[in-house]
Amino acid sequence: ASPRSGRVAIEAKNINKRYGERVLVKDLSVRVMRGDRIAIIGPNGVGKTTLLRMLIGDLEPDEGCLRLGARLEIIYFDQRREVLDPNQTLWETVCTNGGDTVNVRGRSQHVVGYLSDFFFDESQALSPVSSLSGGERSRLLLARLFAHPGNLLALDEPTNDLDVETLDLLQEALGEYDGTVLLVSHDRDFIDRIATSTLVLDGIGAVVEYVGGYSDYLRLKPKSAIATRKRNNRATKVTRRLRTSLSYKEQRELEGLPQEIEILSKKIATAEMLLADVDFYRKDPAAFEVATVDLATARAALAHSENRWFDLEAKRDALRAKTAM
Repeated sequence: ASPRSGRVAIEAKNINKRYGERVLVKDLSVRVMRGDRIAIIGPNGVGKTTLLRMLIGDLEPDEGCLRLGARLEIIYFDQRREVLDPNQTLWETVCTNGGDTVNVRGRSQHVVGYLSDFFFDESQALSPVSSLSGGERSRLLLARLFAHPGNLLALDEPTNDLDVETLDLLQEALGEYDGTVLLVSHDRDFIDRIATSTLVLDGIGAVVEYVGGYSDYLRLKPKSAIATRKRNNRATKVTRRLRTSLSYKEQRELEGLPQEIEILSKKIATAEMLLADVDFYRKDPAAFEVATVDLATARAALAHSENRWFDLEAKRDALRAKTAM
């Protein structure tokens, strides 16, 4: 088992990061304490993964100071880049140093029993990875991750393409994990269940921390970050008018997205309750399959709506910032 890290896991002071002329992070100071679970959210392409990698020391800031705490053992997990050896057995994949036991939260557990926690039968322990389905490979990735989790997990979009069963496994494993967690995710429900605080990137360099998860951020965030100033129209006449606000269509879309997100969230919660019924599959396998597909579709729609909401808010605030200059 990994030792406990120091009380202060990560401390960043006035860090900055640019990509070409674009400012991703501007003058950020943040302290991550041992046991914190911090989500990083924001529109697509604003630098969430860049910030995550900076905080764990994988990327250097352009300016500022970053200090990693004592005895820190960081595990970086990006499901999109994780690779399993198709010729290895499940046993070999989890027991990377050989042997037949895994140390889980300070206690030794036989590898077969450990794999069963991730819904693998005893007969599968010596099967090659190549025999697994896509969903089973996702579960094996999690089994490998939590067999050697270090004391700080940096998770980049860990819920992408997970089925309900595997997502529940991930949430349960993180619930029992006693280390520090940094995660990038678009999954609102997942963030609400896991995060103790949320870092929000606005797309123009600012990073604001809110206590709690995604729903807490929505409740606490200012209605408008920047007040619009009145201007003298005659003084600002140009050959081509600069745009200073969202189009009518975009504004209407932005106003309707919170309700759309709420409806999709309720639909997902209802579907998850239905699929959690252990007798559902036995009673009606066909209906179970339909419900599983519907849930995946709703989750994809929710992710799209949340991304669109973030993008429109960031665009609106950027346009207002130009107006206020």
